[in-house]
Order: sequence, then C-alpha cells, then structure tokens
Amino acid sequence: MLSRTSQLASAILLSACFAGAYAQTPSAPAPAKTPTPQQQRMADCNKSAEGKKGDERKTYMSSCLKGEEPAKQLTPQQQRMKDCNAKAAEQKLTGDTRKTFMSTCLKN
Repeated sequence: MLSRTSQLASAILLSACFAGAYAQTPSAPAPAKTPTPQQQRMADCNKSAEGKKGDERKTYMSSCLKGEEPAKQLTPQQQRMKDCNAKAAEQKLTGDTRKTFMSTCLKN
C-alpha cells in the first residue's frame, strides 16, 4: 500500500500533466481558403441554374462550366413577336399603323 504522501504526490503529478493539456489555448481557426477559378465558376453556374431540373439543368451546367453562353430559346409567341417586329421595321411603320400591323400580324 502506498503511503499517503506518495498518493498525494502522484495525484499532483497527474493533475499537472492534465492541466498542461487543458491549459493550451486553442489555435486560431484556419483562414477560409479562396476557391479556385473552377470552384468559383461551379458556384456561379450552380446559383444561376436555380429552378432548372433534369436534362435542362445538366445541359445548362455543362455549357456554363465550359464558359459557353447557353442559347436562349424563344417561345413560339416570342418568335412570332420578333418576326412581326422585324416586318414592321422593314416597312418603317410607326404610331397607330404599326400598332394595327402588329396586332394583325400577331393574331395570324
């Protein structure tokens, strides 16, 4: 059996060892790493692809990551508007005649 003094000495020694481990100040958190250009492009493309799903998203992300600007497809109504607008510009129509022309052109 250990004597009372040796038990006390052992307890103090162990306390000193563990106190040193706990007394260390935690190191400062590592600074945030700046993303690589590819990682930044991925984040930007991902953000701009919100709302797209399935194949549309895959196609968009692929072209965006390659740095290509995806071709924006016009709806049939938008295409009709574009065509009628071009015809009205060819004929140099203005004012009420242009409005009338556009109205009848868009109805067809």
